[in-house]
Amino acid sequence: MSDFLNLNISSREPRQRGASPPSTLQKVRARGLFQGWLRRLAVALLLVFVGWNLWMAARVWWLRNHNPSTTSFMDLGLTRLQGQNPRAQLRHNWVAYGDISVHLKRAVIAAEDQRFLDHDGLDWEAIEDAYQRNFAKPNRLRGGSTISQQLAKNLFLSGKRTYGRKAQEALITMMMERLLTKRRILEVYLNVIEWGNGVYGAEAAAQHYFGATAAALSPEQAAQLAAMIPKPRFYDHNRSTPYLERRTELLLSLMNRAAAP
Repeated sequence: MSDFLNLNISSREPRQRGASPPSTLQKVRARGLFQGWLRRLAVALLLVFVGWNLWMAARVWWLRNHNPSTTSFMDLGLTRLQGQNPRAQLRHNWVAYGDISVHLKRAVIAAEDQRFLDHDGLDWEAIEDAYQRNFAKPNRLRGGSTISQQLAKNLFLSGKRTYGRKAQEALITMMMERLLTKRRILEVYLNVIEWGNGVYGAEAAAQHYFGATAAALSPEQAAQLAAMIPKPRFYDHNRSTPYLERRTELLLSLMNRAAAP
């Protein structure tokens, strides 16, 4: 009897010491559950992507007949200024396209995007040129952004240099090129870009630097403002540097060949 009990107990020991390995059916079920969750995640990400694009397309469409009172870059600039002075305010006055000097339009196109009227938002030649220059001199990064890309970034995004932000910028740029005219893109651009410490848009810039209106800017004044665009806050405090003077002279020689919409 004791031998039978011992035999019976020993026969149950393997089950008590560890669980039996999963069966093939259990593996199939587990794999099916995992694949199901992956499909749900993919669908959720697709819906987020489509929703974001529809929302952004609606915001770009709104720009056809409405002037933005602020931009992402303006909000960031105001936060920065009010961190130093809580009462600080931005200088920004919207003016119609016809009230901006043609000299400034041509100077900005000559400085920032000479193929503005010809490309579809992305200038592949400029992008390739910037890539080659950055590869040769990685400590002096250079951008290949068009006016449309710069506007997309200024209106809706941040200045962070990430692949995700560049992808968003490219998508918004393509939306703007299809939903807005070149004339409207340039009008919004000239009215919202930063031109100094808390200075945004052509009208505020003309008054800040020359005590004039955007419509009354001379070719020399327009060329100088266009030369300031890459580093507006620096040139706000350094208005006469050798580089700025050379750049202004170069733009004066180029701007008459730049066509404005």
